[in-house]
Amino acid sequence: MDDTGTLILRPLTARSVVLSTLLGLHPPQLPARALVRVGALFGTAEGTIRVALTRMVAAGDLEQSDGTYRLTDRLLARQARQDESRAPRTRRWDGGWEIAIVTSDRRGAAERAALRQAMATLRLAELREGTWMRPANLVHPRPDVAAEQCGWFTGAPEGDPAELAARLWDLDGWARQARLLGAALDDAEEPADRFTV
Repeated sequence: MDDTGTLILRPLTARSVVLSTLLGLHPPQLPARALVRVGALFGTAEGTIRVALTRMVAAGDLEQSDGTYRLTDRLLARQARQDESRAPRTRRWDGGWEIAIVTSDRRGAAERAALRQAMATLRLAELREGTWMRPANLVHPRPDVAAEQCGWFTGAPEGDPAELAARLWDLDGWARQARLLGAALDDAEEPADRFTV
């Protein structure tokens, strides 16, 4: 969405078409000719897809063997995170909140950035510097970077948990964007347009 609340859908690049296609497949591999056909659905020329494939192999995103392209380990990890995000393992929420408090003393910029990324992956939000939390309804392992830098607690706010959630996340913005995406999906007539949405 832009600043006015209008949904902006950018055309997919050749790289995005290839990655989105492979990330959605199990196992994540296809022959070049199939990826070229997928690219054609998006108006992407065969040569553009083939150049993207060559560059993606050189960048370590894909492996190629006998005309078949497959995701590398790094992108297999991304696929696993993507799969988990679509169907997270949950437990019945009893009102408790998962709370992580940074307990490490001095941390470098790289360590802080790694923790921030880990917390985003765990779907925790920062209440204030060094205090992360979320409703304790997800079942997930904690990455080493999060376990090493934080003390972990379970608690509950004394106030309204819905107000706390609205303070931590832009719930209204998420709902607005979901409505716009739903409307765009309803209006999209071509499969490629639906895929882009």
